[in-house]
Amino acid sequence: MSKMLGAVSALAISVCAGQAMADPAGCDGDETVVRFSHVVAATGHPKGDAAQLLADTINSEMDGKVCMEVYPNSTLYDDDKVMEALLLGDVQLAAPSLSKFEAYTKKLRLYDLPFLFSSLDGANSYMGSDDAKELLAALESEGYTGLGYIVSGLKQFSANKPLEKPEDASGLKFRVQTSDVAVAMIEALNASAQKLAFKEVYGALQTGVVDGQENSWCNIYTQKFFEVQDGVTETNHQVLAYGVITSQDFLDGLDEDVREQFVSIVDKTLGEANQQVADKEGECRQSILDSGGEIRELSPEQREAWVSVMKPVWKQFEGDIGADVIEKAASVSTN
Repeated sequence: MSKMLGAVSALAISVCAGQAMADPAGCDGDETVVRFSHVVAATGHPKGDAAQLLADTINSEMDGKVCMEVYPNSTLYDDDKVMEALLLGDVQLAAPSLSKFEAYTKKLRLYDLPFLFSSLDGANSYMGSDDAKELLAALESEGYTGLGYIVSGLKQFSANKPLEKPEDASGLKFRVQTSDVAVAMIEALNASAQKLAFKEVYGALQTGVVDGQENSWCNIYTQKFFEVQDGVTETNHQVLAYGVITSQDFLDGLDEDVREQFVSIVDKTLGEANQQVADKEGECRQSILDSGGEIRELSPEQREAWVSVMKPVWKQFEGDIGADVIEKAASVSTN
């Protein structure tokens, strides 16, 4: 099976994606084409901006050897289908939400734990560490190679009614990612969780299929979730991050010097992009206010009430993640 996938991958990367749709990078037939598929906006979002920065850097520094094309807004695949597409060689790079990896490893459930990081600085410090990179190695048995993380921000809650106390969420139905940790977290609020694809969230909020959601400032702004919600409560309860992955077959098919340069550029560029996220998230937060959205800030006492209700979820998943892993991550950023 792996030989068949490798052959398909080799064929796919030799054909410019422009045959399927407009060629965003202007790749020629002599370069290895790397198609990067993701689900968010092309610009104005940390993941979209990181993808474009990576493409610009690859296309500048590896001109003539590798050419990267970026396909945002699920124009090629959503995060569910992109995993298979990577193994088939239909795309060579993806950045699904870390919750999408639950089917392959439970170690990455770490990042869904509520109130693990109290700041973006803490999240960036841990995700840039060797410990964090080692967690991605668990994907290798499935044919994937993790190249790093894109940090998108800390999550906030919104609903069709004001949320100030944890009790305010009781009885509501919240959209969550495909994460059992997120489900447990919502249930700790005496609320119901519904797993929905990212592209379905706006419609679900608008039609009342769900009452609320939790997301980063830039997701809330760029996808206009705030327009169909009563307001957003600044809980900063969870990190939203993505795993940047490729297939082992793709990497193995590159010449050694090309592979080393490619991996090095990805690592360096992701680090640079993640350092810009705090400013980008701040801009998105302000844009929500400028667009007439309401943001509710919590007092330290109010936030502690949310922490006390949701943080016990850690214990439920300690066996999956590892108490030592949780302790290391939490020590980077104490609450």
